[in-house]
Amino acid sequence: MEYAIGVLISISVATLAKSSGMDRDRSFYPTVLIVVASYYSLFAAMGASRAVLAVETAADLGFATLAIIGFKRNLWMVAAAIAGHGLFDMVHHWFVENPGVPVWWPGFCATVDIGLGGWVALRLWKTPASFAPRISQSATGAVAGRSSR
Repeated sequence: MEYAIGVLISISVATLAKSSGMDRDRSFYPTVLIVVASYYSLFAAMGASRAVLAVETAADLGFATLAIIGFKRNLWMVAAAIAGHGLFDMVHHWFVENPGVPVWWPGFCATVDIGLGGWVALRLWKTPASFAPRISQSATGAVAGRSSR
């Protein structure tokens, strides 16, 4: 059941983000990655020791770092990191015993992450210009209300 719900959630998030225009901003999917990765720290705070919280926070910081670098350099890195977090969900329990994690979470989150990572990759492949870095007015030398000639 967690897989079916994960598919529905990933489709819903992708559809709402695109139809509302929220995903036109380069920061949208990097922010999604940071938030998604933070849940294991939340679960550790709810049900585990400080040592588990430290391990989970270190993993979160790794994904946050990928989100920031991907935001600044190349959103393909963000697409890969979101999908990669889904793979992380599937093997997480082999490396960290976090009793705060609900039993259904890994399957649910992996499905959402792989779906969203695939969606971001598809958007980048089909319309790469829509995710291109924006050049600020100050960087182009334009003054408010006037164009530089």
